Amino acid sequence: MRTVLVTGASDGIGAAAARRFAEAGDRVAVHYASNQVGGEETLRSLTGSGHVLVTGDISNPDQAQQIVSAAIAKLGSLDVLVCNAAAAPSALNRHVIGETSYTKWTAVFQHMVGVNLLGAANLAWAFAKHLIERSAPGAIVNIGSRGAFRGEPEYPAYAASKAGLHALGQSLAVALAPHSISVTSVAPGVVATARQLSKLDGVEGNALRAQSPFGRVGTPEEIASAVFWLASPEAAWSSGAVLDVNGASHLRT
Repeated sequence: MRTVLVTGASDGIGAAAARRFAEAGDRVAVHYASNQVGGEETLRSLTGSGHVLVTGDISNPDQAQQIVSAAIAKLGSLDVLVCNAAAAPSALNRHVIGETSYTKWTAVFQHMVGVNLLGAANLAWAFAKHLIERSAPGAIVNIGSRGAFRGEPEYPAYAASKAGLHALGQSLAVALAPHSISVTSVAPGVVATARQLSKLDGVEGNALRAQSPFGRVGTPEEIASAVFWLASPEAAWSSGAVLDVNGASHLRT
């Protein structure tokens, strides 16, 4: 049995990942930032017992440390960190260069980089410190994005922050390997989360599904399965990898 912190677990990929670990008998710290109702719903949905709820804004350096400390205090230790919490693209934060005001441009970049990259970096620091002090092996799995490779012209800050997250993971993979800590990332394409349902049910839906030769989008459970495997001891030799989980909708060369 392992102990696992999943950030941004109120819904979507984070909630699916929390459930996948719980189904395997692991104890999970379910993190939420503002969606307390969603976090509590995820907690109630978990198989087994001993799961806990933690909260905080990962973009705040002090709170990022406190999130890890709270998970450790409630679970007794941590073995796996899943960095899923993110500032995601939406109609409100669309920021096309040449169309967006400088004020909005800088604000969106600061927010997305603060959550998606700096927040993950600070969580990883606190988590790695805990493992190193315990002389214990462990795993970090980051939720990146296909957009880091193909670009996101309407959301460049999102793509840049996810590309930075992939690079951070590879740097930490090298630095933490001597401590038997693996670090990997997954790069999903479009996933059928609550955030995407309006698009999938609307006029964009067919075009989004057509991006994959499978003719559909991914599910949170499919991403969670990839995360679960990458966090396993059997996947330690994959440390440093960025795994595409996008239904062949974007192929890297």
